[in-house]
Amino acid sequence: MTDKAISKHLSTLEKQFSSNNPVLQQAAKIFNDLDQIEYELGLIDEDETTARKSSWWPVISLISNNSSTKNNFLNQFFTANTQLSPLQTTHHKFTVLQHTPQSTPATLPGSALDVDHRLPFYQISRKIEQIQSGEGNKINSYLELKTLNSARLKNRLFIDTPDFSVIGNNPINSALTQHIIAMSDLVMIFTSVFDSEPSALESLINDIKTHQDDNKFIYLIDLTDVVVTPERAHSSISSWQRKLNELGLNTGQFIVLSNSTADGQNRAFAEIEQRLANVENDRSYRILHTLERGIRDIGDVIIPEVRAAITIWKERCNFSTLIILGFIITLVLFAEISMGIVDLLLDPIIGPLSLIVLIAFLTPIHIMMSKTHAKTFIRQLEGRQKALLLTEDLAGLFEKSLTFWRMILPINDPIGASKKYRKRLNQLTERTKDLVQRLNDNFSVDSRYDPNSGFDTDDSRE
Repeated sequence: MTDKAISKHLSTLEKQFSSNNPVLQQAAKIFNDLDQIEYELGLIDEDETTARKSSWWPVISLISNNSSTKNNFLNQFFTANTQLSPLQTTHHKFTVLQHTPQSTPATLPGSALDVDHRLPFYQISRKIEQIQSGEGNKINSYLELKTLNSARLKNRLFIDTPDFSVIGNNPINSALTQHIIAMSDLVMIFTSVFDSEPSALESLINDIKTHQDDNKFIYLIDLTDVVVTPERAHSSISSWQRKLNELGLNTGQFIVLSNSTADGQNRAFAEIEQRLANVENDRSYRILHTLERGIRDIGDVIIPEVRAAITIWKERCNFSTLIILGFIITLVLFAEISMGIVDLLLDPIIGPLSLIVLIAFLTPIHIMMSKTHAKTFIRQLEGRQKALLLTEDLAGLFEKSLTFWRMILPINDPIGASKKYRKRLNQLTERTKDLVQRLNDNFSVDSRYDPNSGFDTDDSRE
């Protein structure tokens, strides 16, 4: 077994969280152990890491169908009471907003996001290419990175999505929207989006339903053009709650945006800030969830996919070998008819020698046929990997399983299906669950319970 060196990315993360977030520091160690297993199985290369599946920054995304309303909100939120230049976002691109200590903002191309493993669109060009051939090279037409010296961007990333009317039924934009909703710790949605055509809304509503139990949605009701009283704000919230309930969306916080009074705007921003204060906790839970799902996917998705391919591959290999064996038996029958060689084959010395020669002849033929058929299944597994949007190399695990004895003997399980690997994966799952419990303990208010012992420490009860 070859040990995989810890990736530079994970090493940096361990150092980063060593002083302020021991849970994420330990999570980085578990990711490294998972990397070792996946490396042994041929699922990742030596310089890759499964930790790149998730952004380690707290991520907040914004969805709207009106660029002017969205820009007004972003400028008021990020540049209020400052001398910063107004923020201008592009209405047809996904824009990542990142803090910079420099006073002058900068705009960087989407390729800057695609190659930086610290950012939430790392290697997204591969996913775009899987959706539509040739589009992966056009990453700059879909993404951009803007830097801004705003205190509200420190230690956070905001993702501004294109106008919803632009996203429409474009499969790439829809996939990118699904991607950011899944990875975001907080998603702010302008309620005017839900006034769009039902056909355009279907994908977005399904994405929200998938994640609505994660407590990650804020619905922004834009009433900046009217005078807002407390009664009107309450009425608008009630109306939108009923409307979204009819769409199957029944969780999320509603915030009214108002410019009618300074207090109204400050109150809305204070509510948003209160939610933003918790995104670091949300980020920790999200990363642990990604870790646990990555461990689980090996046994639930990756192994079954490769096992199914191996089963069909073996059937084809065996059938090909049987055809050759049948041809040899036919030749023996013809020889028996013309020369009568069966008695010779039944000789106690010549018979076993003939069987050994036959096995010696068929074995390399079977190996050669197996490798030939394997090329077809490698291509098929590459297609399945794209269809399942997996970063793991299914074909790599398949090739790792093409050992001599696995080609000869009736073994359909890939190498990762052994008890040894199942035990190691179960241990990683338990360690991840322990970290989730440690996060939960941070919010425990019951002093009678000692989380380390698992027993009630109150001795006053019998």
